[in-house]
Amino acid sequence: MMRQLDEKVFLSGQIRAEDVGRLREQGVVMVINNRPDGEEPDQPTGAEIEAAADAAGLAYRFIPIQRGIGPAHVEEMREAFDEADGKVLAYCRSGTRSALAWAVARRKEGVSFEELERAAADAGIDLAPVAHLL
Repeated sequence: MMRQLDEKVFLSGQIRAEDVGRLREQGVVMVINNRPDGEEPDQPTGAEIEAAADAAGLAYRFIPIQRGIGPAHVEEMREAFDEADGKVLAYCRSGTRSALAWAVARRKEGVSFEELERAAADAGIDLAPVAHLL
């Protein structure tokens, strides 16, 4: 389920409330939801995932990405990564938007393009959609 991007950040596709307890068991301390509510009829809402995260003692951030990654998304992702004292799981429908936002945020922190590209490829992600931002 979780794919590793760097020493702190992991990604996945859509999670459900019942998954959150297992995330805590795997050392996750923060969940970042990059998926806007209402993309699919059976998708859990951000509020449901947030309630499950709260119940499990995990921090939760709602940073929905709908039409491309903007500067506000990048800054919010960077702040969340910095704030978390442990593993972070970022998710969206498939994990792609989360990985692309991670790459742009990490590049702003000075991580090399080559390192980002390698880590993303290892997680099955192509950074081409955000190459102009890297």
